[in-house]
Amino acid sequence: MATTTQTLPAVKAQGIDLTKFPDGLKTSGQHAPIYDKVWPYSKFPKRQTGPTLWKAEDYRDNPEKWTHKFTDEEIKEIGEAADNFIKNGHPLTGISKSKFPLPKLSARLEALRKDLLDGKGFWLFKGIPVTEWDLQKCATAYMGLGTYLGYFTSQNGRGHVLGHVKDLGEDPTQTDRVRIYRTNARQYFHTDGSDIVGLLCIAKSLSGGESDIVSTHHVFNTLQERHPDVVETLVTPNWYFDRKGEVSEGQEPWYRGAVMYMENERSDNPRVYARFDPNNVTSLKRYNSGPNALIPPLSEKQKYAMEIFEKTCAELALHMILAPGDIQFVANSHVFHARTAYQDHPPGAVDENGRPARRRHLMRLWLSAPESEGGWKTPYADALEQKRGGIQVNDQPPHCPLDAE
Repeated sequence: MATTTQTLPAVKAQGIDLTKFPDGLKTSGQHAPIYDKVWPYSKFPKRQTGPTLWKAEDYRDNPEKWTHKFTDEEIKEIGEAADNFIKNGHPLTGISKSKFPLPKLSARLEALRKDLLDGKGFWLFKGIPVTEWDLQKCATAYMGLGTYLGYFTSQNGRGHVLGHVKDLGEDPTQTDRVRIYRTNARQYFHTDGSDIVGLLCIAKSLSGGESDIVSTHHVFNTLQERHPDVVETLVTPNWYFDRKGEVSEGQEPWYRGAVMYMENERSDNPRVYARFDPNNVTSLKRYNSGPNALIPPLSEKQKYAMEIFEKTCAELALHMILAPGDIQFVANSHVFHARTAYQDHPPGAVDENGRPARRRHLMRLWLSAPESEGGWKTPYADALEQKRGGIQVNDQPPHCPLDAE
């Protein structure tokens, strides 16, 4: 177990324009690691142990271990907090625990945060009345719950701290400029660019779009037993990751790192954590091919490692289906997640109640849990920042659209 760290007050960043950044904090963005803090394979343990290690069979038939249906009293508390926040006219980008009081639920959310960071790393809430509340109230309630788990970070170059997973008809084969969450294509096992990711299901698809999660430490142990050469490839920091055009002034359009790292400054049972999206690796042909290539292409070892990694994750995964009103929280540090391809309702379709069928729509949060507040110890220069990680382009302010755009 990680050592519990006392929560520290958020430190206001110097020189931040509060008219653009209402909480005084700015997303740090994507960074290469500090390379002399990246551990070589020879220093990695053979196995991981502890509460972050779990198997799908431990939970598949025991939903009570990882789900909670909000009670009527809890929904009332959440709904009243959302109504009051909206009534007071606060911007969603400035929502905070103090502006979204949950006196009864706060203890449960604090326990959830500890379980996400240092335990199994996932949880499913059920019962948000998304068919009764409008999108503004759904978003406010969802972000209000999120304030108890971490700091909102921007998810794209437009500053979206409230994201929307929705098919906008973009071409998923154009991987150099299209983010897969804006399509209906399959998503391979990956992590997002934050400590915690949340998904609130507003509407589900006609078919597909189902979720798979897997313990990073179960994957690591399995690979160490079967394919230690693959683990060595994954922990070597010679992988290049595509920024997909979301680049600040002075940055290169890519950064170099590893897929798996060792948590820094932990001599007792050091933990392996991951940061990986295969779509940001395979999309670099414009830079790594041809006579004027600027970076090396994927090696045969890396291609093989990606193949074995995906197969292993799929073999070990826990499958779940998100229904409208469900909220899934996942810790990116030690849980990989994936999504099956999906098909939306055709135009003019109606639901079981005879109302127009809504297209699949998930609201997404990226939440930071900095090292100073109990988050994992990372080899990045922003490890202590409140809004570490995420995607930040220059001084783009945060934005909370209520639907995909």
